[in-house]
Amino acid sequence: MITCAVVVPSPPLLVPALVPGAVERSAAVRDATVSVVRALAQVGRRWVAVGVAAARQTVRPSARGSFGGFGVDVPVALSDSATEDRRRSMPLPALLAGWLREQAGAESVRVELVDAGASVEDCVALGEQLARSDETALLVLGDGSTRHASAPPGWADPRAEPFDTVVRTALAEADDEALLSLDPELAVELQAEGRAAWQVLAGLARSTGDWSGELWYSDAPFGVAYHVAKWTRS
Repeated sequence: MITCAVVVPSPPLLVPALVPGAVERSAAVRDATVSVVRALAQVGRRWVAVGVAAARQTVRPSARGSFGGFGVDVPVALSDSATEDRRRSMPLPALLAGWLREQAGAESVRVELVDAGASVEDCVALGEQLARSDETALLVLGDGSTRHASAPPGWADPRAEPFDTVVRTALAEADDEALLSLDPELAVELQAEGRAAWQVLAGLARSTGDWSGELWYSDAPFGVAYHVAKWTRS
């Protein structure tokens, strides 16, 4: 049964080798992310992760992959004993889940990818399903809006800050109902792809009792909102 969940962003810049010219500028979000997954590994070394992709799929702990598609061949594995070669087909959230697993020293991670356009009801159903999983630790990967004031000229949207303020507060307070209130259509317009993953977490939390939240990081340094938080079951 899941007793601890952490929320992290899912940009390639978390991996230093992929952003050699921006390692220092991205250090704050990277440090917070690595710190919170290490805290997750103290709860459980076998993880289940939720991320967002083009279609619903499961990536098993037997998979290996690489960030080669992002310019640098940084290999990752979803478990210490992974043998399945997925270098050409592993989605970014699964790659990052594997990389974070290695940073935290966890044993394995199973990745459940949800369609970016999944309905709230479908997200809740997956969360309820995960609530019955054998793992005790949940990793939730997803970014907020890409359209904050620090975005390139002409791309910013004034609705981005209110949207991510709701997310930020909900993550800090473990408010599952606030996360479930996020409008999928607005999230698409703001390019907030984390919406579906956060609502999976909300579905899980709503079905398993009281949770407490702690916000570790929240900012939009490159025009994209990145949130890092930890939820613990009371």
